[in-house]
Amino acid sequence: MDTESHEKLQEKKKKQKKKMTKQKKPKRSPEENEPQEAVKEPENLDKDSQPVFPPTFSVSEIKNKQRRHIMFMKFKQEKRKAKMALKKKIKKQREALGDKAPPKPVPKTIENQRIYDETTVDPEDEEVAFDEGTDEFSAYFNRLTSPKVLITTSDRPRGRTVRFCEQLATIIPNAHVYYRRGLALKKIIPQCIARDFSYLMVINEDRKVPNGLVLCHLPDGPTAHFKVSGVRLRKELKRRGKDPTDHSPEVILNNFTTRLGHSLGRMFAALFPHDPQFVGRQVATFHNQRDFIFFRFHRYIFRNEKKVGIQELGPRFTLKLRSLQKGTFDSKFGEYEWVHKRHEMDSSRRKFHL
Repeated sequence: MDTESHEKLQEKKKKQKKKMTKQKKPKRSPEENEPQEAVKEPENLDKDSQPVFPPTFSVSEIKNKQRRHIMFMKFKQEKRKAKMALKKKIKKQREALGDKAPPKPVPKTIENQRIYDETTVDPEDEEVAFDEGTDEFSAYFNRLTSPKVLITTSDRPRGRTVRFCEQLATIIPNAHVYYRRGLALKKIIPQCIARDFSYLMVINEDRKVPNGLVLCHLPDGPTAHFKVSGVRLRKELKRRGKDPTDHSPEVILNNFTTRLGHSLGRMFAALFPHDPQFVGRQVATFHNQRDFIFFRFHRYIFRNEKKVGIQELGPRFTLKLRSLQKGTFDSKFGEYEWVHKRHEMDSSRRKFHL
């Protein structure tokens, strides 16, 4: 009996092992465990409204520089194509709607997001009109005086600065160029007043390149100091016209909205005669954008009733105001009305002073 019972127990154990092996299944990889059928996206959902997932692969992971550059250019091209396709789609929708189309959205720029300045000038303000009638430039705007400008340089000017001064003298009527000859500005100013000059303009240079401009209104000031950059003479301009004529040009002043900008605009306007000669068709433009003053000099001609041809005569340059001083130039005891402090005033990109 003992032997029979022992054999029965062994048979039972073998049957249990067979059952356990049948129940056990081979382990699958995590990829096999995932459902093989893809999730179907709803057909009614637009492609633009579908969520866009970031790619797992980044172009910056490519070690080869040339291959990385090619992949990046392909990515930019695809992005540009998608942007153009979206623009065409919006344009077709607007054409289909016609007059019922919604107004175009205004793009955000630094200019229209500008922080409001309390000193913004209202042209109809009585206080501003009173200041204009009593400031240093009132005699010019009342046509009691005519501008006469003396242009000089720093000591030992180089050829580029000298040519720049000569070309400025051809733009500003009744302007005269004199060399400095080591004289201090405090000695030059009384001589200018005695000879009935209304402006003293000093062009400074650094490393043979013009980099500063001092503009002093005579006899009572004010004096403005500018940083000069981006100077391009007439020979350096492409498709430039012939040299300017002796006609008095028109003056255009753009975006001088604050009290400080308004006073600077009047200072620039008083450089030129009050009565322009439209026969010459010459225009001097001072355009203020983000506190940078861009100067351009053009000649225009009317092609027909709708088209106007413009020809740049040069030179061109950019000004950045550094300080505005009351009275004539005095570096030691002068009273400054406004001084540009870069670390304090340039804390916000949306705040402008002119």
